[in-house]
Amino acid sequence: MVKFIKGNILLLGCLFFLSFSQSQNLDSALPEEVGMSAERLERLSATLEQYVKDGRMSGNVALIARKGKVIYHKAFGASDIEAGKKMTNDAIFRIASQTKAIVSVAAMILQEEGKLLIADPIGKYLPEWKETTVAKIRDDGGYDVVKANRSITIRDLLTHTAGIGYGHGPAKKEWEEAGIQNWYFADRNEPITETVARMAKLPMDAQPGEQFVYGYNTDIIGVIVEKVSGKSLDAFIKERILDPIGMVDTHFYLPKNKTERLATSYMAYEGKPLERSPDPGLGIGQGHYIKGPRKSFSGGAGLLSTAMDYAKFLQMMLNGGTFNGNRILSPKTVELMIADHVDIRGIPYGSRKGSGFGLGFSITKNVGERGEPGSVGTFEWGGAYGSTYWADPVEELVVVYFKQLIPTNGVDDHAKLRSLVYQAILE
Repeated sequence: MVKFIKGNILLLGCLFFLSFSQSQNLDSALPEEVGMSAERLERLSATLEQYVKDGRMSGNVALIARKGKVIYHKAFGASDIEAGKKMTNDAIFRIASQTKAIVSVAAMILQEEGKLLIADPIGKYLPEWKETTVAKIRDDGGYDVVKANRSITIRDLLTHTAGIGYGHGPAKKEWEEAGIQNWYFADRNEPITETVARMAKLPMDAQPGEQFVYGYNTDIIGVIVEKVSGKSLDAFIKERILDPIGMVDTHFYLPKNKTERLATSYMAYEGKPLERSPDPGLGIGQGHYIKGPRKSFSGGAGLLSTAMDYAKFLQMMLNGGTFNGNRILSPKTVELMIADHVDIRGIPYGSRKGSGFGLGFSITKNVGERGEPGSVGTFEWGGAYGSTYWADPVEELVVVYFKQLIPTNGVDDHAKLRSLVYQAILE
């Protein structure tokens, strides 16, 4: 009974905050004005600077907002070591899988408009996905291709429980032969609609609704958004999310007047100095975001952004779906997105103890089990180039941390970032 009461008090508190914070648009403030310590935040600055001095990364940008106010926004190191370019707060980063949250919101906008339901089978919108197959592993290590037990739904895609990986599952040879592996799409000289249509014919990694399998799920959602809205994914999210929120520096491919702001990507290997990533390279490289076909809009990993832009998006979610005087989602839709949909259904969520997964976000369910500072209800994720973010409804907190380092090779900055942010909260 006590647990029930506490849970409801927490829920009421979060809902009050969602209502109260609708006018919060990320103006600047001093840390002490929102219950944080400027002196303690210097520990964070010293640590982020030390990673650069130690040669473990080229540079980084961190942003902290509390109670709708930006109280920390600092850049460290270089955006291009060889060119001697200093990292700046407005540097643009490849955010990879942080794209997923934005495209998940796009799908929920269409549900709110009555144009789809997340319970719908995806074959309703993409006919080639009406029937799918699964690679069932045999005892001898091989696999049989069997029919899926049921249709894949949009909710399966949003929660990564559709059984669709990144082409490295039991049938990886077939995915490789089809030219569909890994998360990177920017080099493709075809619309992602065509790639996803070919994907439907390949054996998936698991049966729908049985496992958490991280993969192309949100790329498929992006194609559904295009089909249902009648617009390219690029155009839809610009019109319905980016422009209303004021995310002026978030793009799939950079305009010419912004190319100098793109932070350089580096590679870190154990016992070796930082190495500049190849240009263009593929997933590990500078990419095709400036020079390239500009045809494939990857809903799973295609966007570039700034720390401030992404903080605005997260603040919109904390605000219950509104920002800058524009409503993107209803508070009830936000509540649905940041609820656990995986662990609660008995689907194992990997090794992430104390967490579940919502509609596009990982969700903290038990702080003690997780073993890191935070709050129940915190939603978060990150990107392949080493970026991360979280939003804490209890502490009214948004944190965005960007760097361009792939592979990162054991750098412990994410855990230290979390500890150093929360130790600076005094009230």
